[in-house]
Amino acid sequence: MKKAAVFMIAICMLSFMLGCENKTETEIKEGTKMIKFTNPIAETGNDPWVIYHEGYYYYCYSGHGGICVERFENLYDLESDEYNKVWQPPEGEAYSKELWAPELHYLNGEWYIYVACDDGDNKNHRMYVLKGTSQDPTDRFEFMGKIYDGTDRWAIDGTVMQYNGKMYFIWSGWTGSQNVRQNLYIAEMSDPCTISGDRVRISTPELEWEKLGGTPHINEGPVAIEHNGTVHIVYSASGSWCDDYCLGLLTLTGEDPLDENAWRKLERPILSKSDTVFGPGHCSFTTSPDGSQTWVVYHANAVSGSGWSGRSVRMQLVTWDENNYPVIGEPVDLGVELEFADNR
Repeated sequence: MKKAAVFMIAICMLSFMLGCENKTETEIKEGTKMIKFTNPIAETGNDPWVIYHEGYYYYCYSGHGGICVERFENLYDLESDEYNKVWQPPEGEAYSKELWAPELHYLNGEWYIYVACDDGDNKNHRMYVLKGTSQDPTDRFEFMGKIYDGTDRWAIDGTVMQYNGKMYFIWSGWTGSQNVRQNLYIAEMSDPCTISGDRVRISTPELEWEKLGGTPHINEGPVAIEHNGTVHIVYSASGSWCDDYCLGLLTLTGEDPLDENAWRKLERPILSKSDTVFGPGHCSFTTSPDGSQTWVVYHANAVSGSGWSGRSVRMQLVTWDENNYPVIGEPVDLGVELEFADNR
């Protein structure tokens, strides 16, 4: 126990020294105001979900016994001395504990949060929906209920994809009732709170880089992103507790997202560990205010072997190749200067 305590103290001290303070400065480059900053954008955090809406960035996360949504003017600084809780579950319910990876979405003119919850036993994790009570996502949310397909199996990391005028729910789940592996599933939605069709498996951990860290083998954390008409799902693979946690890519190559054969998996991860960054994964995507830059926001560790304990929230620029595939490259080290376009 003493050795473990000393190890964790060392991790915290090193993370603090490496991350330190997010410092910024401004310059004008080719008529664009460029903000220079360094990672991390938040000293601690898991499964970061950030979206840009009407001039503000909204950061949604679980903490303080519930779900929090914070509003920020700047994407590169998600630190706050206070927290803004928008929902807290009542005690003694099937959804009272282990609130994982909440996502904030603006659908049909209203705000929704999707979050995985259980009663304290992981095998009972299911996806639930919250609905905003106003046009301000920092206001209170109300509980709408469970969102599930006919199987009602274990489910986490739910997200919504809009495509050709329809909505689809995408999540990580089990085939049966045993924790053997986590697959990615998709199903059509009739409204933001309801799955209206059968689930279809579109990915299972089958490549070697998707099966690291021991069992169960994992595909999780899906998020849809589109560029010039090409639709992708970026997802996390391998054990979230290990250095090899990474991001993979599925691309829609057919017309029907419910056709499992219409999704093509990239044979290599699009973001994985380096010599100095470990376990980069579970991301969201957003843009600079003018839309000229795409940014990926994710968590990662500065110390090998620190698992879930030493994560900070980072961001880096995404570019696009000639086939409209996202290019992220190696994870950027803490303290490396990056440039954010902001002409507001």
